[in-house]
Amino acid sequence: MSGARETGHGFNPLLIAGLVLTGVVAFIALWALVALAPELSSGNDGGGHALSKAAPGYAAIVDLAERAGADVELRRRVDFASSEERGPLLILTPKHDSKPEKIAELLARQNDRVLIILPKWQTLRIPGRTPKPGWVSNGIPIAPSGALLPEPLFGKVGVRAPGAKAQAIAAEVGGRRFSAYLPADAQVVDGDAIEPLIAGANGGAVLARAKKRDVYILADPDLIDNLAFASRDKARAAALLIDAIGEDADADGLAFDLTLNGFGGQRSLLRFAFVPPFIGITLCLIAAGLLALWQAWVRFGPALKPGRAIAVSKAALIANSADLVRQARRELDGAAAYVASQRSAIARRLHAPTGIDAAATDDWIDRRLKAEGDPFSALARRLPLARNKHEFLEGAQALSDIRKELLRDG
Repeated sequence: MSGARETGHGFNPLLIAGLVLTGVVAFIALWALVALAPELSSGNDGGGHALSKAAPGYAAIVDLAERAGADVELRRRVDFASSEERGPLLILTPKHDSKPEKIAELLARQNDRVLIILPKWQTLRIPGRTPKPGWVSNGIPIAPSGALLPEPLFGKVGVRAPGAKAQAIAAEVGGRRFSAYLPADAQVVDGDAIEPLIAGANGGAVLARAKKRDVYILADPDLIDNLAFASRDKARAAALLIDAIGEDADADGLAFDLTLNGFGGQRSLLRFAFVPPFIGITLCLIAAGLLALWQAWVRFGPALKPGRAIAVSKAALIANSADLVRQARRELDGAAAYVASQRSAIARRLHAPTGIDAAATDDWIDRRLKAEGDPFSALARRLPLARNKHEFLEGAQALSDIRKELLRDG
């Protein structure tokens, strides 16, 4: 025998309830993280966006602008254009594989004051050679396609990287003069629908503006990205460049878009379920599910253990047999058999003479009884003639008393 304590069910109810509750919470948390991961991500992945601390990122210019007291916003969702006369300078940092229609949508939502910084670096991280998390191991300069710039606004635009050495050139944007540090083989743009603001060393424009709107193009990101903060002079030039563009666009702050880099802005029913105003409906559904689970648990409880159809004992067997006789209404039919069973038990125990009939056996039993009370033979004749249950029970009880008196087994 194992000696294990026997219980009414195979499992601990509290343990099962804990497992179910943990599973429900984990399932909801998983889908919440899947839906909100782009908005909760730190973004330090080595890409070319405002959250990245790697060389092609813009975390340095963001930090510098905030320290200088500028109003800086990191946008994880697409906003409609403001109706106010002034607003922040929206800075778009597309990737090489960004969709032009997505850029066109952002430009359509923003009336003016937009700066598009074209991508330049294709980066990679080599395990064991990356100094810090979020940094990159190597980068390859690749000129992006001119299709990133919507043709209705900029016309036919070409992006190229003519051979030129790194140099500092004098620049003037928005009435402000400063020195711009051009890297080696700086990217430039060419087109008929744009006007150059800062010319490249060998033609083209490093910084240009659309002729129809105040939408600017910075062809080479190394003028303001984290790579530009390798020296104090280049960092100062980057800050002056951003400030001059904001002055020329009459902007009162900076807003770095992150949706083009995959951080927020996704339109999905899963995300809507965990953000206002639909988060209320989600919480109501979760509460309704938990209440339904609780109702089912309280109502039914653990599974019932089925009992045996026939209990294991002589008393149970006798009780079941008596119940069958009672249901069949044949109680009186067993009177003769009961008398015979009592006669046989007394004669066997008291060693009555063998070979005598029932009447002689009854007389033999009568001689061993006391004088008071009805003799066994009279009760044996009267019991089979009982007319109802009361008479039957009275006679049967008298025979049972005689047996107990003679056999001393009461």
